[in-house]
Amino acid sequence: MRINKFRYRTPSISESERRKRKREIILIFAVIGIIALLTFVESRIIYFGADFPVSNTILMFILININLLLVILLIFLVFRNLIKLLYDRKRKVMGAKLRTKLVLAFISITLLPTTVLFFFSINFINSSIKFWFNIPVEQALENSLDVGRRLYEYVEEHNQFFLERISYQISTRKLLNPEKRKALSRYIKVAQRAFNLDAVEVYTLNAERIAYALGPDLEDKPFQVMSANNFYKDFELKNVRSVSENILKGEMTRTIGTVPFGVKHTDAEGFLILSVMIPSDLSEKMASISRGYEGYQQIQLLKEPIQITYYITISIVALLVLFCAIWFGFYLAKSISIPIMQLAEGTRKVAEGDLSFSIAPAADDEIGILVNSFNKMTRDLRNSRDQLELSAHKLRQQNIEIEERRQYMEIVLRNVSTGVITLDADGQVVTTNKSAEKMLNIRYEEIMGQSYKKLLMGQHLNLARETMESLAREGTVEFPLRVTIDGSPRSFMMSLNLLKDDIGRRMGVVMAFDDLTALEKAQRMAAWREVARRIAHEVKNPLTPI
Repeated sequence: MRINKFRYRTPSISESERRKRKREIILIFAVIGIIALLTFVESRIIYFGADFPVSNTILMFILININLLLVILLIFLVFRNLIKLLYDRKRKVMGAKLRTKLVLAFISITLLPTTVLFFFSINFINSSIKFWFNIPVEQALENSLDVGRRLYEYVEEHNQFFLERISYQISTRKLLNPEKRKALSRYIKVAQRAFNLDAVEVYTLNAERIAYALGPDLEDKPFQVMSANNFYKDFELKNVRSVSENILKGEMTRTIGTVPFGVKHTDAEGFLILSVMIPSDLSEKMASISRGYEGYQQIQLLKEPIQITYYITISIVALLVLFCAIWFGFYLAKSISIPIMQLAEGTRKVAEGDLSFSIAPAADDEIGILVNSFNKMTRDLRNSRDQLELSAHKLRQQNIEIEERRQYMEIVLRNVSTGVITLDADGQVVTTNKSAEKMLNIRYEEIMGQSYKKLLMGQHLNLARETMESLAREGTVEFPLRVTIDGSPRSFMMSLNLLKDDIGRRMGVVMAFDDLTALEKAQRMAAWREVARRIAHEVKNPLTPI
C-alpha cells in the first residue's frame, strides 16, 4: 500500500512536549502583542514628543531597537519550525508532506497580498507626506494666519482712530477735572454709542477708573479694571498699546492711549481705553489657525523621521502578518496532519485485521467528525465481524446438519427399490437414485441438468406433456406405464407429485416409479398354471365327454 512508504511515528505526545508547545504558543502571542503595541507607540510618539525632540529621538531609537529584537525573535521561532518541518520531510515522517504543502499554501496566499499592500502603502505614505508638506498647504496656513493678523491690526487701527478723537474732545473740554466728572460720564456714553464701541474707559494717572461706558454685550458681565503696569509699559516706543483679554463671549482687544493723545505718559493728564470684542467663534478659529501653523512648522522639521517611522511601521506590520500566517499555517497543519497520520495508522492496522484500534477525538470540527466516523467504522466493522463469525459458525453447523441429512437421504434413496427422479421448476433433472438408473438403464452424469423435453421423443414426449398439465391441475398423478428399454418391454407404476414451498411457489416435481415387469410375469405364469391344472383335471374326469 502507499502508506507503507512512510515511517509510522504516531506515539502519544508526552506531557513535557505539550508544556513546551504551550510555552511556545504563549511566547509567540506575547511577542506579537508587544510588537503591535510598540509599533503603535512609534506611530504616535511624533505627536506626543514634539516639545522635547531629543528625548523623543532617543525613545524612538529605543522602541525601534526593541521592535527589531522582537522581530528577530519571531523570525527565529518561525524558521525553527520551518527547519524542523524540512527535517521531518527528509526523514519521511508521515504527515510531513501534507504539513509542508499547507505551510507553503499559507505563505503563498499571504505573501502576495501582503507584498502588494506593502508597496501600495509605501506609495500612499510618500504621496500623503508630499501632500502634507507641499507648498500650497504651507501657503494656505500662512495666508490664514496673515488674515488673522490683519484683523487684529484693523481692530487696533480702528480703536486708535476713535481714541484720538475721543481723547481730543476730553482734552479740549477739560472733562478730566473733578468737577466735570458727570459731564465726562455723559460724553463717553455718547461716544460709546456713536462709535459703536464695546467699552470706553477713562483712568487717572494713578490707574483709577473714573468713568466708563459698556455696550449691551458687556453690561451683564463683570468687566475688570486695567492693571497699572499696562499704562506705562512700552509707551516710549509708540503712542498707543493694545492688550488682548479673553472673556466669556470672546476676546476683548483693549487699546490704551493718553489724554491728550500722543503725549508721553509723563505729560499726560490721564488714560483712555477703547475696547472692541471679537466673537468667540472667530477668536477660536484664529487661535486654531495659529496653533496649526506652529504645529505644522514643528512637524515640518520631522518630515524625514516621520517618513522613516511610517516605513518601519509598515515593514513591521507586513512582517508581522507574514510570520503570523506562517505560524498559523504550522498550527493548522499540525491540527490537520496529526489526526490524518493517526487515521493512516489506523487504516493500516484495520487492513491488517486489527479492528480494536481507536483514535482519541481532538476537536469538534470536520477533522473531529472524520475521526469519530473512523472510530464508528471500526466499531461497526468489529461488530459486523463478530456477527459474521457467529453467523458463519451457525451456518457451518447448519451445513453440517444439512450434509448429514443429505447423506442420510442419499443412503435411503440408494437403498430403496423404488426409482426416484426429481425435476426443478424448469423441468431439468436434479437428482436420481441407483434404482432409477438401474431400472431405466441410464447414468446420472449423462442426464444431469437436462430437460425432460430433450430426453423424451415422439409419443413419450406427448404423454409427458399431458402428464405435466394434469399434475399442474391436481398436484398428484398416478398411472401405469409400459415402455421398451433395450428391446425388452417393461412395466412401471408411475407416481408424480408437485413440489411447492411455504408460500405456494412451484419448486419442481418428484417422480417415483416401481418396476412391475417381474410381478406381471409371475402373475401371468400363475394364471397359466391354474389354466393348465384345470384342463388336466377336466381331461382326467370321465364325465368330461358326457
